[in-house]
Amino acid sequence: MSESMERILAAVVEGKHSEIEQWVRDALSEGIEAHRIIDEALITAMDEVGRRFADHRIYVPEMLVSAMTMKKGLEILKPILKGQGTRSQGVILMGTVKGDLHDIGKNLVIMMLEGAGFQVVDLGVDMGVEQVIQKVEEIRPHILGLSALLTTTMPEMGKVIEALKDKGLRDGIKVMVGGAPVDRSFAEKIGADGYGKDASEAVQLARSLVGGE
Repeated sequence: MSESMERILAAVVEGKHSEIEQWVRDALSEGIEAHRIIDEALITAMDEVGRRFADHRIYVPEMLVSAMTMKKGLEILKPILKGQGTRSQGVILMGTVKGDLHDIGKNLVIMMLEGAGFQVVDLGVDMGVEQVIQKVEEIRPHILGLSALLTTTMPEMGKVIEALKDKGLRDGIKVMVGGAPVDRSFAEKIGADGYGKDASEAVQLARSLVGGE
């Protein structure tokens, strides 16, 4: 790996958000292709961040800084990628269910997913069943990600999945759920395809769901 790529990788892992944009530009000026910077530096770095988080060597604040650093680097590359028509790992629709206004965890998951090469559409918070279904019909994503931080809003996840079935959309989409009160048994109970306990696990889950199609 070149010095420029190693520098970008280290910047993300160490959360050096003030330097990342210039270092990405430097790599581009050296003739390194945008997709290589993403695949070999940004994604590799976020995978390492995910491992450190899973091993309890870093915690949410450090992970958030790394994700923000990665996103700043990604913003430099996005216009180039659009011009090249670069493929994404898949399209993911993400939102917090109706009655729930929490979005910090959702936003972290989105940044991690984008860093892993997914195209993510953010529905925002307090999304009613009909709003979610309408977006699924419009965008036809590979995965629908639902988040809840309140036990009182968790049943909304099940309502969305039932509505997908009623509309004949369930077989064409994978559903993953997450949030502090959510666990694997609840995900299985409502018929979700998977559960991510944190941002790192959500990325691994998304990769497996897309790969398993």
